[in-house]
Amino acid sequence: MEVLTIGIFCALLIICIITGKSILYALLAGLIIFGLYGKKQGYSWRQISRMALQGVWKVKNILLTFILIGMLTALWRQAGTIPAIICYTVHLIKPSTFLLMTFLLNCLISVLTGTALGTAATIGVVCATMASALGIPSWMTGGAILSGVYFGDRCSPVSTSALLVAELTETGIYTNIKNMIKSALAPFTITCILYLTVSIQLHGKTEMPDLGHAFGSEFRLSWIALLPAAVILLLSVVQAGVKIAMIASIVTAIPVCIGLQNMAFTELPELLLNGFHSTDVTVAAMLNGGGITSMLKVGAIVCISSSYSGIFQATGILNGFQKMVCLLADRTKPYFAVLVTSILTSVMACNQTLAIMLTDQLCSRTEPDKLRFANNLEDSAVIIAPLVPWSIACAVPLTAAGAPGYSVLFAVFLYLLPLCDLVLKKITALL
Repeated sequence: MEVLTIGIFCALLIICIITGKSILYALLAGLIIFGLYGKKQGYSWRQISRMALQGVWKVKNILLTFILIGMLTALWRQAGTIPAIICYTVHLIKPSTFLLMTFLLNCLISVLTGTALGTAATIGVVCATMASALGIPSWMTGGAILSGVYFGDRCSPVSTSALLVAELTETGIYTNIKNMIKSALAPFTITCILYLTVSIQLHGKTEMPDLGHAFGSEFRLSWIALLPAAVILLLSVVQAGVKIAMIASIVTAIPVCIGLQNMAFTELPELLLNGFHSTDVTVAAMLNGGGITSMLKVGAIVCISSSYSGIFQATGILNGFQKMVCLLADRTKPYFAVLVTSILTSVMACNQTLAIMLTDQLCSRTEPDKLRFANNLEDSAVIIAPLVPWSIACAVPLTAAGAPGYSVLFAVFLYLLPLCDLVLKKITALL
């Protein structure tokens, strides 16, 4: 019965992928299917509803954070924060170091904004445009972008995936970030060396385009525009609460929008709700987005996915699968079991959020130490989902950057992170 129920859900996911329909349809259908399973097990609809709500209640804090992130990303665009960061850093890019700097710039913006998709749609688009001008293969650029955007998506204090992992594992996000930085050090260094080595072999055609002119028509580029980013970085360093850091950045960005960028105060509600929209075609292609409405889809995915966890836990539908995962962990190592599980959930879930939640549900018993388990999740489900070509986590960033699907082959950091983890844990075990 359990296998059949899960199988039907997987089939619906596959149908949505093939037909190009929103994955939300499959998730809503899944909620009905798992509800019917609960009913078959003898639970009343009222009890099943309570199970689902308990799952959603578990992630209530992250849903509030999504709202703040939507507001923050809109304000950073309108305040000129993202354009200023791009213009001040783009001069560091040279044809002989292009892939390396593409990776590093996407790392920087994704750490600041906490969103892989938003980073790909901003600095990722800029890097892809430059690559086209320089004659750099688009699949290489796409791989470097994919590596960079998920470096920050994994370990930014305002990352939705990092916040979700912290919430699910009941751990502190800043402690998790410290552990993530440690496990990322070796793969990050190797990735930089590889991208630099390949970049040196490439021959650029021209010098870098002048982005200051493109942004200068829309924004007043000044160091003042960097204040919202500086505030959130400073508060992150002193380990202030994530919500406090974001609210402080939002409060800082509003006067910058009004005073520096001459935005009318009456336009603020529209900006916060629907995000930034430019009438300039060039600027719009790179910066349009943000706002509370931009977070509605991911919020809906988290809500529905989290409702599953409540039903799964109460009905025990995943107990058989959990036993198999625990057996694998006993025969190998907890991280290996989590990694294998995350590959399967990422292939099935088609989005990062559901992959994280399913992996957590299946593997929570493999590692009693919550901090270690949180790091295992971050080094598996969070970075495996972007390697699945039909996953939203992979398709959306590459589409935004205009890169082909096989760019995943050059997303070096995403391969090296779990590989280095496995090697390190093997060495540790031998010692």
